[in-house]
Amino acid sequence: MLNIRLQRTGKRGQAYFRIIIAEHTKKPKGGVLEILGSYDPHKKELKVEKDRIEYWMSKGAQISPTVNNLLVNQKVWDKPKMESWKPKVKPKGEAPKLETLAVKTESKAEPAEETPKEEPKEEAASAEPEAAPQETPVP
Repeated sequence: MLNIRLQRTGKRGQAYFRIIIAEHTKKPKGGVLEILGSYDPHKKELKVEKDRIEYWMSKGAQISPTVNNLLVNQKVWDKPKMESWKPKVKPKGEAPKLETLAVKTESKAEPAEETPKEEPKEEAASAEPEAAPQETPVP
């Protein structure tokens, strides 16, 4: 299957992209059938051969969502945008593990919670001895 996609060129920090057509199994840097255009993201400048893209699409080539959205944004054609990426979804299996960790941390926090509960009782007990002091006899 043929793909119309981007090929990154340029130096580090100075990206420059070619719009190419290649077999989907080929690496992005090799196996190019034809260069269909270029894109400079720093200048937001797009040069593309629209008729060649339409030709290859008529032959069954698939266009990548990034290239499609780039062409839509630059008003080269009036097709709808595609979803180019999906946010990562946490697997359902990890949620119970987080709950068990929360249960473990709560069990460690319980003794600390009991100590403050006893302190108010001690304060109340400290007020009562003023009224009735208790002494233990020494033998």
